[in-house]
Amino acid sequence: MRSTILAVMLWVSVASMALGQNLQPILQRYAEEIAKPSRNSVGQALRAIAASRAPQTAVFLEQWSEKNVWQGQDGKFYLGTMSDDSLDLRDIDTDLVISGRKGDYKQLKPNGGVRRLIGTALVEFQLTDPDLVRRETAVVSIARRPEAAQLNPLLASIANEVNQDLKLRKTQLANLMSALFAVSAVDRITAITSLSNASSVEARAVLNQILSKSSDVAGTLPEGNIASILNQFEAPEDAYAALVSANLAPARQSQSDIKRALEDHIKGGRIGGFPLGQMDDPLKRAAAYAALSREGLVPVLVTDAAMAKTLRDYIFFEIYDEPNPNITEAAKAAQALVDTRVATGQAVDLTLDALSLASIFFLAAIGLAITFGVMGVINMAHGEFIMMGAYTGYVVQLIIPNYTVAIFLALPLAFAVTFGAGVVMERLVIRRLYHRPLETLLATFGISISLQQLAKNIFGTQARPLTSPDWLAGAWVFNDVIQISYIRIAIFVMALMFLGLIIYILKRTRLGLEVRAVTQNPGMASSMGINPDRINMLTFGLGSGIAGIAGVAIGLYAKVTSEMGSDYIVQSFMTVVVGGVGNVWGTLAGAAMIGFGQKGIEWLNPSNTLAAQTYMILFVILFIQFRPKGIVALKGRAAGD
Repeated sequence: MRSTILAVMLWVSVASMALGQNLQPILQRYAEEIAKPSRNSVGQALRAIAASRAPQTAVFLEQWSEKNVWQGQDGKFYLGTMSDDSLDLRDIDTDLVISGRKGDYKQLKPNGGVRRLIGTALVEFQLTDPDLVRRETAVVSIARRPEAAQLNPLLASIANEVNQDLKLRKTQLANLMSALFAVSAVDRITAITSLSNASSVEARAVLNQILSKSSDVAGTLPEGNIASILNQFEAPEDAYAALVSANLAPARQSQSDIKRALEDHIKGGRIGGFPLGQMDDPLKRAAAYAALSREGLVPVLVTDAAMAKTLRDYIFFEIYDEPNPNITEAAKAAQALVDTRVATGQAVDLTLDALSLASIFFLAAIGLAITFGVMGVINMAHGEFIMMGAYTGYVVQLIIPNYTVAIFLALPLAFAVTFGAGVVMERLVIRRLYHRPLETLLATFGISISLQQLAKNIFGTQARPLTSPDWLAGAWVFNDVIQISYIRIAIFVMALMFLGLIIYILKRTRLGLEVRAVTQNPGMASSMGINPDRINMLTFGLGSGIAGIAGVAIGLYAKVTSEMGSDYIVQSFMTVVVGGVGNVWGTLAGAAMIGFGQKGIEWLNPSNTLAAQTYMILFVILFIQFRPKGIVALKGRAAGD
């Protein structure tokens, strides 16, 4: 009976130790390494702490890294927080809270290198922590600074991960780390090969790290994973400098070095046996220097011929940091495929950017196309109607705090405001200047300046925000290469909607029929009972109203200022002229040509957007020399006007 009781007591004791492992004894065993840690000494202590599997291990490591661990005079470690001159201390194993004087305890302050080692040890516990935020934080920490020791804990945590998004991220990260740190070369090659289907920045960084190499020079080609043999005569000066840095050749003397050496060895009016009066002759200077070098007074002169001979005696090469050639070959093959995918993605991304820019130009120009095409009016104030629409959206947002409601209300209001302003302008100014293009240009230019000044007086000179709704924030990200903002997608959709609306109005409505009749033959249209004066008024108002709606769309991503219209007036006229005056499809074609052309030039010279716009203007000038009627020219009687 007594033996049975002893056995039960022993079993309970062992079970309690397994379930409630104390951490303090382990800390005391490595007290010196923990109290005064360094990168070289703390490793064994961290391994012992992690191997204990005590439930309080993760908390201790976190607090140690955050400098919240204190050591008492008895050598025991506590978790503590300061409160004035006192400390609130908590026992690491029992959670018993005590108070103490700050002077009786020593705060542990591990340096940055030690904290990184603590973080590496902590990751193993955080990867399987019940708290999702802690697990996500651990994965982010690993991705920021991956290390070989983190690979096995990461792989072990994948199977039991319940969050599918985090499980996918862990799998991706494990694959990247396997390509770098897997023990087996076969596993590394398998992981590297799988990266050929990726185009992410992380995958490209891993491949670049595997293919990292360094330049070296030697008398004979050494054994190793040689990347390439370099031609030292492509840049002989640099190659020789590498020899000098490796202490394989003497340094070359510059002209100033030679002059200084000659000056230092003037004796009795002679240098190396040559009179000072002969030093103006380069050949005499060279001979004097050679004489000094034979006497051992100056270094031997390294001539071009001597440098070339020295270079021929050595092999210049690049060697991979990765010693296994099979791994680097797999990485090169994967990188070639990734580069192809990235290039394709960049082409798609550039196309999306060009479509977005073409949509903006189309929205800005479609109203001008109607007024310029139908009425022949050169409206230099068209940009100010865009500005008026943007400011209308800004005012609506001041009144209505809900940005979604405000935007949908601002669109019709901007149309109404700019339609009314266009009608007033046409009635008071434009109709008196028909068939007088120079006077029309000057009058509308004056109106443009007046509207800009009026906007400055009302809204000030600072840019005003036209905030997009939350559902337009951010971007649609396909991958690390292809992405487009939701605002630009919305502008593209709006451009398509206006294209359909304008075509419907011109082709399917009475107003459109009358507009086309006045455009093709005003005299005949008048004889058929159409009032050209009324059509001109409505057409100018319609074009101005569309410009106002374009202003709301453009203001969502561009600055709203009194001069914002000036940024689009030139592109609007180019779009109309290149596409073909008076033709909606021509305006669309012109916007596409200018948008794609400008983005293409920006891709060639991404640091200078203004240069791209300048080159596009020059291109348009050349284009209209060969096709003055634009891409889509009018047909019939109107073509001859």
